[in-house]
Amino acid sequence: MRVQGVGTMLKGMARLISRVHKLDRGHFLHTGTRTPQSIAGHLDNQAPVESPRAISRTSESDPVKHGEQQEGQHYNIPHQDLKTVFPHGLPPRFLMQVKTFNEACLMVRKPALELLQYLKNTNFAHPAVRYILYGEKGTGKTLSLCHVVHFCAKQDWLILHIPDALRWVKNCRDLLQSTHNKQRLDQPLEASTWLKNFKTSNERFLSQIKVQEKYVWNKRESTEKGSPLGEVVEQGITRVRNATDAVGIVLKELKRQSSSGLFHLLVAVDGVNALWGRTALRREDKSAIAPEELALIHNLRKMVKNDWNGGAVVLTLSQTGSLFKPRTAYLPQELLGKEGFDALDPFIPILVSNYSPKEFESCIQYYLENNWLQHEKAPTEKGRKELLFLSNANPGQLERLCAYL
Repeated sequence: MRVQGVGTMLKGMARLISRVHKLDRGHFLHTGTRTPQSIAGHLDNQAPVESPRAISRTSESDPVKHGEQQEGQHYNIPHQDLKTVFPHGLPPRFLMQVKTFNEACLMVRKPALELLQYLKNTNFAHPAVRYILYGEKGTGKTLSLCHVVHFCAKQDWLILHIPDALRWVKNCRDLLQSTHNKQRLDQPLEASTWLKNFKTSNERFLSQIKVQEKYVWNKRESTEKGSPLGEVVEQGITRVRNATDAVGIVLKELKRQSSSGLFHLLVAVDGVNALWGRTALRREDKSAIAPEELALIHNLRKMVKNDWNGGAVVLTLSQTGSLFKPRTAYLPQELLGKEGFDALDPFIPILVSNYSPKEFESCIQYYLENNWLQHEKAPTEKGRKELLFLSNANPGQLERLCAYL
């Protein structure tokens, strides 16, 4: 059912308005982002110099070539890249848009461009630099991380992508005692799923990289020294009981061989603060399970250290992944806690803010082009200002608002 007027838009979005942060007039707290008032002023003063499509899109689909001239524009992820680079990692609501629009378009944003520039200048002889994308909920941290993953894939990096670390500490099924270390717990289903996606993204590397020691799985099966790493991956996929150990071996071998020059390694973890928060998992006696008791978490903590070279570590902080933390928390020290902050220090923080005026205009135009915004008032200046007011220029809030219109 369509909304009949701008006033009705306000009433229909009452629940969403309640989620918008109450901020002092004229500025956001800690974001460095322009306020709705300043963006509204921009809408008043802008001149229609460019065509709408030129505002919202760029024809440059290779993230390696992205720069300031593409900032605020959407680029199309080729279909083949969507299958191989992103077998996992893209947010569910973004995937809904991909299905609806029959295209996968990411906005080129300043935080991602800043990070791409750092990665282009990486000195692979030095210890891996850690970068942390942080910001308020819904600002686009995960999609900025996906932009970086796409860039590294096009540069022929090996991609070690953990799309949602929260999944490894919440609602896991079939926890088993580890055969490698009795003090830890295996998560075979989560490990097997991750191995399948890892294989899809990096299959070309799995025959080139050779394991540097022998691994015994049981009395009858083993992987000999010098065998392709792909054999370890296949062991974890076909023998689910061994999947957690297979993940640990893959991570160990990649970290050990990253300085060989055979490949550059990107470790990308979305919601890394889940590695040090409390879990939602319980034993049969209802006692809590600590993150370090999970073999997957134990091994992943090793990968985000900077005691290896030949690549980079790109992480995001997630309010969703911060169980038992205040909903308004978003700063690194708030979400990581002392233990996590100390474990990742030093790192380079990169703030992902709400939309700038250019980005807001580009997003609205992109939705109009794809008929995602069909309300009669949406293309008007008054309609855009109302959407700006309701969303507070927050990308996530804006997407949800426009889904109703």
